Amino acid sequence: MFALFRRFNYAAAVAITAVALSTPAMALDTVKFMAPGSVGGGYDQTARELGKAMIEAKVAKSATFENKGGAGGTLGLAQFANSTKGDRDALLVVGAIMVAGIEQNKPQITLKDVTPIARLFTEYNVIAVRKESEFKTLEDLLKAFKEKPTSITWGGGSKGSVDHIGIAELAGKMDIPVSKVNYVAFAGGGEVVAQALGGQIKVITGGYAELGQYIKNGQFRVLAIGAPERVPGIDAPTLKEKGYDVIIGNWRGVYGAAGLSPEQRKELTDAVVAASNSQSWKDNIQTNAWSPSVLTGDEFGKFVAEEHVRLHAMLVNVGLLN
Repeated sequence: MFALFRRFNYAAAVAITAVALSTPAMALDTVKFMAPGSVGGGYDQTARELGKAMIEAKVAKSATFENKGGAGGTLGLAQFANSTKGDRDALLVVGAIMVAGIEQNKPQITLKDVTPIARLFTEYNVIAVRKESEFKTLEDLLKAFKEKPTSITWGGGSKGSVDHIGIAELAGKMDIPVSKVNYVAFAGGGEVVAQALGGQIKVITGGYAELGQYIKNGQFRVLAIGAPERVPGIDAPTLKEKGYDVIIGNWRGVYGAAGLSPEQRKELTDAVVAASNSQSWKDNIQTNAWSPSVLTGDEFGKFVAEEHVRLHAMLVNVGLLN
């Protein structure tokens, strides 16, 4: 009988251990997100979707969100770095636009002052017009752009952002001087959408996730996408298939606070990776036409260092840096 009881206890212990190993530990309490752009923009959307996924994955109890736009995201970066030192539960959303902002603005605080956690996905830009636009196809738009470049107002993210660089590259492929590109920069997605829907901006460029709801309900018409190949769910040709060898895309990821211990960094990274495997996050990947590209820790830090080199060169090539 005692042997049976011991066997029962052993089996129960194994079962409890198996359940514990299969269920993520509640690593974080309230995750404090900094989205370095306006409400409704790409940084904000990424933060809110990730926060929801972390709660679903049971690696966080709750999440809060703060927005601080400006200077390509570097103002939000500075506030985050200064206010969260050693805080394991803090996350900053970052991306290629912030790297370009650092290259241009040369701020005192850079991504070297915070802790790389994970790259999450890549999002390719669409080129779209409002439904009332006279431009029905990409050919219509680029014909007018070629004939009178300054007549076309392009709206997108901050000066020197991926949006800006992409349109400058497209102009270069068409032998249009960068100085003739009439690009209007905005700190966040919500502002540029309002201007484009109001007709003050003729063309909008940005990630599909920011514009998807307006595309689905017919307020915007997509003329092209800056992806290497067509993206499922987006009914638009690529720039490449139309004869323009231009890819316009932005990756996004998250950094943690400065001064994290190795253990804290691992806990935070594990929590983010667990969230990226949740059904909520997978659904958003599909809905937003994001391309998953998870990369963590030092490998992510190395990737960002390489991005600084790549984007600096692109900014010089399109005349936005000397």
